Amino acid sequence: MGIITKDLLINFLFILLPLFLLQMIYLLKIVYRIDKLKDILVTILSVVSIILCMLFPFSVGDGLFWDLRRIPFIIGILYGRKNTAFILLLSMLLIRYLLWGANTGFYISIITYTLLAIIVNYVSRYYLKMALVKKVWMSVLLVILSTQVTYFTTFLLFNINLSANMWVQYFVITIVGTLLATLLIEVIRMNSDMLEKLIKAEKLEVVSHLAASISHEVRNPLTTCKGFLQLSYEQEKSPEVKQYLGTAIQELDRASDIINDYLTFAKPAPEKVEKVSVFQEVHNVVNVLTPLANMQDVQIFTNLDESNQNYISGDRKKLEQSLINIVKNGIESMPKGGKLIINSVVDYPVVRIKIRDEGKGMTQQQINRLGEPYFTMKNNGTGLGMMVSFSLIKGMDGHISVDSEVGKWTSFTIEFPMAY
Repeated sequence: MGIITKDLLINFLFILLPLFLLQMIYLLKIVYRIDKLKDILVTILSVVSIILCMLFPFSVGDGLFWDLRRIPFIIGILYGRKNTAFILLLSMLLIRYLLWGANTGFYISIITYTLLAIIVNYVSRYYLKMALVKKVWMSVLLVILSTQVTYFTTFLLFNINLSANMWVQYFVITIVGTLLATLLIEVIRMNSDMLEKLIKAEKLEVVSHLAASISHEVRNPLTTCKGFLQLSYEQEKSPEVKQYLGTAIQELDRASDIINDYLTFAKPAPEKVEKVSVFQEVHNVVNVLTPLANMQDVQIFTNLDESNQNYISGDRKKLEQSLINIVKNGIESMPKGGKLIINSVVDYPVVRIKIRDEGKGMTQQQINRLGEPYFTMKNNGTGLGMMVSFSLIKGMDGHISVDSEVGKWTSFTIEFPMAY
């Protein structure tokens, strides 16, 4: 094994160390609900890894020092925040200048890593939405591209000739290191997501058991109390007492609605499976919520597929309830008015409904918690409505996904298998 290979393998250990720390901190984040830490975690660990790699380089002469800093540089931009590319580029060039000064290698680094930061930052917009295989291929292609830029910059611009054996060793180790680092960070992310889903599923299971065991027993005395209060309200003459009785009846209705949500969540499977027209149900939901939208100065626009294939199998009432909860939340997220767009399309073998608002939006952490009991973005909400919607859609073999941009928009995409 050559000297360059031994030195670069030490660099690779400095890449693995921050990844193991990332795994530990992800676990702490999940346990203690540290949402803000996740945003800057990848950036911090990438800077640490870059500095460690640069402290233990392999000198090839002419002011050139080889290391594996480009791996955490690329990984950090792909998985980090929007400003990560600028932070990593500035940090890397500053450390490079402080360690070895403004020599030939410094100018090669400026050209190579500035171009690399621009390209990788553009790719990062789409990277996290790619499948695992595409992510691996993309990260490897970016490393190959950057090493080629380094090679041609060194050879053509600065006329520095290095042996082919050294270049081959460097290329191979860099590509293999990038491949392993990408796979490791994807495994860490998948483990973290799986643990969050497991915790969420346990919470929902507890709520389901509670709903099934106590909801009926609590609703019966509430109904009795409401009946006597209504009788008193009809007989009482004093306006002040009538006001108190009216408030009590409203609160009992609110409590009854919460219990109904629990009951619905406990039995998400359709009680009556029938062939349901998505077009008709969305149209009904729009008619129901148009008065609320008018009060909020919200305009509802629809583009619905009316073909004879827009049918799904499920419970008509539960589908309508789910859509009402989602559309109502979209309307309420725009207190100053705006547009709410509802599209439905038949895309064999699914029927897809898309609901997009121009509200205040959500962060990725808030999106991940949607559907949890008692998690809500509203001041007076309970989170049960969205929890019920997620449960009902899942009970009808549907799938729901959410995209959002803070301060601009939120989009719900719901897919159901077509009914034949």
